[in-house]
Amino acid sequence: MRISRKYAFVAAAGVLLSVSAVSGAQAQDTGTAPRYQPEMVQALAASLGVSEKAAVERLDQQATQQARLASLAKSGISADGAFFDAAGKLTVNADDTAEAKKVEKAGLAARVPARGQTELDRIKAKLDTLAVKRVPAGVASWRVDLVSDTVTIEVNSDRGTAAKAFLTEAEKYGSAVRIVRGQEELVPQAVIYPGSQMTFNGFVCSVGYGAHDRSGKQYLVTAGHCVQDLPVLSYDNARFAKATDTRFALGSRSVDMGVAAIDAGNSIATSVGTWGNSSPVAVRGSQRAASGAALCKSGQTTGWTCGKVESYNVSVTYTDQNGGPDTVVTGLGSSTVCTEGGDSGGAYISGNQAQGLTSGGPTGQQCTGGVNSRGSSYFQPLDDALSYYGLTLNTN
Repeated sequence: MRISRKYAFVAAAGVLLSVSAVSGAQAQDTGTAPRYQPEMVQALAASLGVSEKAAVERLDQQATQQARLASLAKSGISADGAFFDAAGKLTVNADDTAEAKKVEKAGLAARVPARGQTELDRIKAKLDTLAVKRVPAGVASWRVDLVSDTVTIEVNSDRGTAAKAFLTEAEKYGSAVRIVRGQEELVPQAVIYPGSQMTFNGFVCSVGYGAHDRSGKQYLVTAGHCVQDLPVLSYDNARFAKATDTRFALGSRSVDMGVAAIDAGNSIATSVGTWGNSSPVAVRGSQRAASGAALCKSGQTTGWTCGKVESYNVSVTYTDQNGGPDTVVTGLGSSTVCTEGGDSGGAYISGNQAQGLTSGGPTGQQCTGGVNSRGSSYFQPLDDALSYYGLTLNTN
């Protein structure tokens, strides 16, 4: 039976949401709510090589010093920048020795710098303007560094014309600029949730699952039709992966699986984003769910929608919405999960077990009811894709 299906030849780059943030830490066990999140205390203690109790004490000391700095501002002392030193002492940039004495009387360290934050910000802004006109490839970063009282420029190569011109201009500021050579190149570091939007060649799909080969090389496993032409994939307007293989070919019998090599510095999260419906769902494995099992999907068009598994080993005929030849796709799973165009490649999960990647669904289907929208869709089983490509799923 011929089934007209809507599927997007588009890829979506994940929510290169990013980021690993450490926030919060734990206080002593006093029977009351901790002042800081335990994770923050643990991370701080590990990085400083101290006990968690000492880490909490340091956080308390920093909070006290910053409160004193805020009080000074209310009394008319306008600090021109302030920073904590390696020992955790807050040092304040004062305008002159008289102001420095007032700062010290308040229990803080003080200095009268050669420049201060205002002057350094002005120099940094000038360099920013230069970089807008021409990107100084080879110059890794430039920043206001209050500790050294300089604008610090980190360079990995100054052989390019633009980099040389940038550094020549920077050196005109004399000792106000510090140049540090031999730095590594920088790359975007995005952690992208399965289900996030990814783009390529003007099209849109959704991010699938992260996996690795025996050597540890990282891959995105996605719907084959999303990477049919082996494009570069972008998330949030920044490249994060390059497609390396697909088993989908328009107009021929196909399997809707493909993979992309993930660029260094980027990664696919081991939790599936739920688009605000709940906390991200941790991925524990890829054990296939039985027919009738509950199933949810994350995709950039319809977000988080749920239903159940219907069948496996399903073959469908997809009609190309752009007037191209029809394509028979085999080896799919079917479900009552609602999807729309642009959800392709997105992540299906049952409990904590990753199930598959959105392949297609009925033309014109609209998922207007949110999580419990009624509909149908087809997905590429993930375990088959992992087995074919010799990959191991990244789990939480």
